[in-house]
Amino acid sequence: MIRNDIEITPELIAEHGLKPDEYQRILDLIGREPTLTELGIFSAMWNEHCSYKSSKKWLRTLPTTGERVICGPGENAGVVDIGDGQAVIFKMESHNHPSYIEPHQGAATGVGGILRDVFTMGARPVAALNALRFGEPDHPRTRHVVSGVVAGIGGYGNSFGVPTVGGEVNFDPSYNGNCLVNAFAAGLADTDKIFYSEAKGVGLPIVYLGSKTGRDGIHGATMASAEFDQDTEEKRPTVQIGDPFSEKLLLEACLELMASGAVIAIQDMGAAGLTCSAVEMGAKGNLGVELNLDAVPCREEGMTAYEMMLSESQERMLMVLDPAMEEQAKAIFRKWDLDFAIVGTTTDDLRFRVRQHGDVMADLPIKELGDEAPEYDRPWEATPKPAALDPSSLPAPNDIGKALEKMIGLPDMCSRRWVWEQYDHLIQGNTSVGPGGDAAVIRVDGTEKKGLAFTVDVTPRYCAADPFEGGKQAVAECWRNLSAVGAEPLAVTDNLNFGNPEKPDIMGQFVGCIQGIGEACRALDFPVVSGNVSLYNETNGQGILPTPAIGAVGLLPDVTARATIAFKAGNDAVIVLGDTKGHLGQSIYHRDLADGRGDASAPPPVDLTLERRHGDFVREEIRARRVTAVHDVSDGGLLVALAEMAMAGNMGAEITAKTDLALHAWAFGEDQGRYVVTVPDGEADALLARAEKAGIPAARIGTTGTHELTLNGGTPISVAGLKAIHEGWLPTYMAAAPEL
Repeated sequence: MIRNDIEITPELIAEHGLKPDEYQRILDLIGREPTLTELGIFSAMWNEHCSYKSSKKWLRTLPTTGERVICGPGENAGVVDIGDGQAVIFKMESHNHPSYIEPHQGAATGVGGILRDVFTMGARPVAALNALRFGEPDHPRTRHVVSGVVAGIGGYGNSFGVPTVGGEVNFDPSYNGNCLVNAFAAGLADTDKIFYSEAKGVGLPIVYLGSKTGRDGIHGATMASAEFDQDTEEKRPTVQIGDPFSEKLLLEACLELMASGAVIAIQDMGAAGLTCSAVEMGAKGNLGVELNLDAVPCREEGMTAYEMMLSESQERMLMVLDPAMEEQAKAIFRKWDLDFAIVGTTTDDLRFRVRQHGDVMADLPIKELGDEAPEYDRPWEATPKPAALDPSSLPAPNDIGKALEKMIGLPDMCSRRWVWEQYDHLIQGNTSVGPGGDAAVIRVDGTEKKGLAFTVDVTPRYCAADPFEGGKQAVAECWRNLSAVGAEPLAVTDNLNFGNPEKPDIMGQFVGCIQGIGEACRALDFPVVSGNVSLYNETNGQGILPTPAIGAVGLLPDVTARATIAFKAGNDAVIVLGDTKGHLGQSIYHRDLADGRGDASAPPPVDLTLERRHGDFVREEIRARRVTAVHDVSDGGLLVALAEMAMAGNMGAEITAKTDLALHAWAFGEDQGRYVVTVPDGEADALLARAEKAGIPAARIGTTGTHELTLNGGTPISVAGLKAIHEGWLPTYMAAAPEL
């Protein structure tokens, strides 16, 4: 007998984020009115965050296979072969809405969730990164959100013991009411010891592992699938509370349990908690699942079936266990002082049954919970293609040195040292290149020289102006970042952050970015192996800039043959690879120095053939140890890239711009596919000859030395002065942050 003592009203249906036609779909599917618990289960499984109902159609168009891909999208994380019987397992995921409501816990549990996605598959986490977007600095809430988010990320990652090795931070008014916190994690596993979530075998025990279930996080996934409004603060109870020390215990216990051979299938309890983990495990294995909630460890009295099924309490796992090893498995978890409880069994009837106190609280068809979720082909309008900006239409600065100083002190361009100094990026002892460069590099533990490189990137203003080119550029930028340290780009994960998909113009942004990402990934053999979609990032109808963040992983056969951005020695030749055409449309110069914010001009185009050719060439030069420094050219253009190299090396350079372009277009244009490299003076001609042979434009533009940067013999710019400006803005701004 199914217990149903709550009336299901239209108001209750709406509170669960279900449209009337979706509720009718439920009635047609089960042939009766659902119980409150069943309504909650459908709400959890059919919301945007879990079902991808607005994005599935387009996600299927992305390339997801490749020579090294072991497991693509559909599991907890993507798996890529890195040789020698090893695999890197990685994913990026959002925790946007919770982080705006409760910045510290929202960001902390975002880190905890992505780490579980990785170690659920049998990998030990070895690196974390993040991509953060905040509102304009003058907004009254921005300091509070920045302070809480950074403290939450650092507090969780540092306590857990994973190095946070890189990331990005941007400020823009579109994020005033909806910050973005995208967390990336990567782990290492043996290719023959990877664990999946597909349940196998009938009558096998389903085991609950980890921390106890509480009332925190109820409706978290549903809240993450809705716009914010004036009642945002009332959603604070839907933010989970994290405990990194419990997560560390859970990691060690799970890896020990996996090594014992007791695990048949395992799934972490993330969005939608017990509901989503149990349904996904059963449905993937074409099995039913029966749960007994009386056996679930709870930390609060009198929890209802509804609350237990929708709780998103952290640090929990669900596992299908080999029954012959029950006692051994239980002993492992007792040793680590974690809960271990048999809470259900697999069945052969394809039903999802939930019992509590002898009553059946839910009895639903398990496959249809996922497979029959609504899938929408949302109407969309392509973003009109903007015209290219004539560089001559933008005024030249009176003093190009002063323009550079202003640019590198902007909120979007200043040093992020204040952020990453709060993260432990050296723990585990394998970090070779930490934050502040093009990509982070770690040595693969257990090997002498093999390394992995990581980066995250996207330029939202490009995506807003031209979603297709912006999507291409995000992938190409990650390709360049990895190539610039000498890594072979392997694969990407994406975190697609957009506004309300029910608006055709917003859906058009999503479609355009996906098409651009897909084209770039195919052209660069850079498959998408995992990812996340975060929609409804709007507050009171105001959407964020389209922000399809890309995370990427690369492989270095020898971490000692790597490049960094810092000038290394005096009298090195400074060479730019790639064409400089002075593209100022959507540039930082255009937006911030020429008051062009919001102007409808085209971003710089991306030529994927050239990106591949240039990246391959740079990688070969690095691995042959022929270059002393490498930096890709991106935000701010060529002069900013040179200034960053100078500041990193505490060394200046004399630069000569031999160009027919206006000097500010040459200096600040954001043409794509370019790198700045340095070589010993006597080896410059040989590099230029190799570049010419490879069909790559290359020009010597200067020589390193002294402690000043000069351009065309003009007024010298002190590198120390640049560094003071670059390093100063963020700590000065945050000095007024409130105590949390």
